[in-house]
Amino acid sequence: MPFSQTLKLAIRFSLREMRGGLSGFMIFLTCIALGVAAIGGVNSVARAITAGVANEGQTLLGGDIRFELNQREMTEAERAFVTQLGALAESANMRSMARLEDGSDQSLAEVKAVDGAYPLYGALLTEPALPLVELFDVRAGAFGAAAPDLFFERMGVGLGDRINLGGATFELRARIVTEPDAVSDGFGFAPRLMVSLEGLRASGLIQPGSLVEHAYKIRLPANSTEADLAAIREQATERFPEAGWSVRTRSNAAPALSSNIERFSQFLTLVGLTALVVGGVGVANAVSAYLDGKRGVIATFKSLGASGGFVFTVYLVQILIIAGIGIAAGLMLGSLMPLAAGAALSSVIPVPAEGGLYPAGLGMAALFGVLVTLAFALLPLGRARDVPATALFREMGFGGRGLPKLAYVAVSVCLAAALALLAIWFSGDRRIAAIFVGATIFAFIVLRSVGLGVQWLAKKSPRVRSTALRLAIGNIHRPGALTPSVVLSLGLGLTLLVTLALIDGNLRRQIAGSLPERAPNFFFVDIQASEVDAFAALVQGAAPTGKLMRVPMLRGRIMALNGVDVQTMKVPPEGAWVLRGDRGLTYSATIPENATLSQGAWWPEDYDGEPLVSFSAEEAREIGLAIGDTVTVNVLGRNVTARIANFREVQWESMGINFVMVFSPNTFAGAPHSWLATLSVEGATAADESRILNEVTRAYPAVTTVRVKDALDVVNRIVAQLGTAIRAAASVALIASVLVLAGALAAGNRARIHDAVVLKTLGATRRTLIAAFSFEYLLIGLATALFALFAGGIAAWFIVARIMTLPSSFLPEVAVSTILFALVLTVGIGLIGTWRVLGHKAAPVLRNL
Repeated sequence: MPFSQTLKLAIRFSLREMRGGLSGFMIFLTCIALGVAAIGGVNSVARAITAGVANEGQTLLGGDIRFELNQREMTEAERAFVTQLGALAESANMRSMARLEDGSDQSLAEVKAVDGAYPLYGALLTEPALPLVELFDVRAGAFGAAAPDLFFERMGVGLGDRINLGGATFELRARIVTEPDAVSDGFGFAPRLMVSLEGLRASGLIQPGSLVEHAYKIRLPANSTEADLAAIREQATERFPEAGWSVRTRSNAAPALSSNIERFSQFLTLVGLTALVVGGVGVANAVSAYLDGKRGVIATFKSLGASGGFVFTVYLVQILIIAGIGIAAGLMLGSLMPLAAGAALSSVIPVPAEGGLYPAGLGMAALFGVLVTLAFALLPLGRARDVPATALFREMGFGGRGLPKLAYVAVSVCLAAALALLAIWFSGDRRIAAIFVGATIFAFIVLRSVGLGVQWLAKKSPRVRSTALRLAIGNIHRPGALTPSVVLSLGLGLTLLVTLALIDGNLRRQIAGSLPERAPNFFFVDIQASEVDAFAALVQGAAPTGKLMRVPMLRGRIMALNGVDVQTMKVPPEGAWVLRGDRGLTYSATIPENATLSQGAWWPEDYDGEPLVSFSAEEAREIGLAIGDTVTVNVLGRNVTARIANFREVQWESMGINFVMVFSPNTFAGAPHSWLATLSVEGATAADESRILNEVTRAYPAVTTVRVKDALDVVNRIVAQLGTAIRAAASVALIASVLVLAGALAAGNRARIHDAVVLKTLGATRRTLIAAFSFEYLLIGLATALFALFAGGIAAWFIVARIMTLPSSFLPEVAVSTILFALVLTVGIGLIGTWRVLGHKAAPVLRNL
């Protein structure tokens, strides 16, 4: 019979067999739908946010193009160049201390000063709504200011109250409801305080070397294109090669946000793929159970002359139809996620998610769903194809038939390999994706081995006196036992959760405990060079037992390595941060106290030759630098090239003063700069810190004081929120594991009914059987939990100790909760199914033996 006719006939038989509904396939459908929805939804949400950033680029950036300079304003020539491009709005951002008018309290603030043209796009919404002139003009000796609710709460002030900023007084006239370009200014550790440029200048905070960022935003003519923006950027680079400015356009308004969204999307996609692959085990179990129930039909087909290929096609068509229903349901859920995410994330991400369908993300999810279905369904289908009709009439099912022909195994392996390669190919960071995929494959192999190992141990265990326990041990290692399926399905999800829980717990322990013990109490920023000695004397007087460290500080941007523009270089992701944006720079005649030389030699204290630089060893390795290479940095609008003299091992986790680059003192001779200092006071109480903070702020209002505890609290909250989000995402994989676990137990119900009836006929009581099944589930769950703790502990240790270079410890509470969770799942779900098994009457089952 030609293949086309065979296919038509197979489809007819498939549709007729499916008239009875989808009984037995609900877990199959749910697993496929869940994984597809997770992958399609996550990618759709990421694309929606990216589209929102692109569509709102002008508003988020504050203009069509934005020039940023650190520690200096534009020169007359630079200003003339940007002014002729279009309407100009200028702003300045810096951190400083806001103080109550009576000096009784103070708080760190992210100060943003704007001019009268702000904003060029969008609208600054305040409560009450005031024109910009009324909001910021001078009244009764005080400039106007606006701030969000958080600032009012921290300072304990209200509308109309006055605060001091530097040497100027400001009146709080409105609460900020919406700041249109806030996302382009980056993440802040403190609440916003918006003032006018005139007010900031009057405060005296802008001094030579102060850490202030000047932004110049331009609104181009309405018909300007992306090509025009590229031409402007190129022209700016050619005319002012040493300007050292950062140039962004409306198409790249929030690079940090876009990058973080991309990374998080990649992680969630991999988690969704894990859920889908775990669900693949459920697919295999469901197909096996379905075919086992159809063994009489399959035997009849073969007895009437149907070929194995025809039988294979009939049930493959059914599986694909059912998978198509699950994929369609998943795609429907995934397509709705951007709408739900737009509302849920509106308070977290200040970017409107662009609704609509995103075929690329949904198509990728559908492709993954098809590949997973085929990869896991082919083996049981191939087994059913090759089993003779006589064997089907004699046996309970396909459980003891082993692997199918090599061709089916080879195709399944090829499909799994294609799935892995596509996951890596579609990923933004293919290295991380390859590690994740490799770890998943390794985990599958190990979990399969663990399942076989548990069976081997059960088989070799000594005979016990308890009848229930003896039956449980026998059930664990008998042919067709649930052990491999349960260990595989539950083990992967538990291992993922254990890993995330240990990483999160270690990070929180570091932030809440170890880091504050090692870190200084205060950072002092923007200390003027003319005041540094007097400042040191004041601090030593306020904290006689404290240790004060001070270093000169400048800001600079790496422009070239060995004469090659860094914008044209491809650098590994782990080292790219060094070349992105401005870096803190310092100089020193001697080796910094908290660093050790790993290669090269330090320059003499009276060195006066070619500019030299000491580079952090780890970052140099990541970028690919060597002793003798050159680094060109732009500082205050001037390019300076220095040769690498040595590498240092830097203890970043100490939270002390650390720099990627330390230059020889002659490199920046005569350049205006400020100083950075830290103060460590052993045993200082909160009252002591408040007193020191108040004394420093009163005497030096222009110095920005950052209490490390406050900064760590902010970081801890972010880590907690991120950990919650990641665990919630990872729970998708665990849900899939639970579904597969339930499916595996349901798939074994036929054999369990047979066993229960035979045992009851031989005199076993319901109590004995319940105890036997409970022991079985308990032992399997315990073995799975112990493996998850072992594997998850190793994975978490590697990430925390090797990648994050932080102390790692095993957390007992994670161990206890994991074991309890595994036991509740296995025993609970197992007993729910067992209760139904024990309710079967013996006669109908015995008649069919």
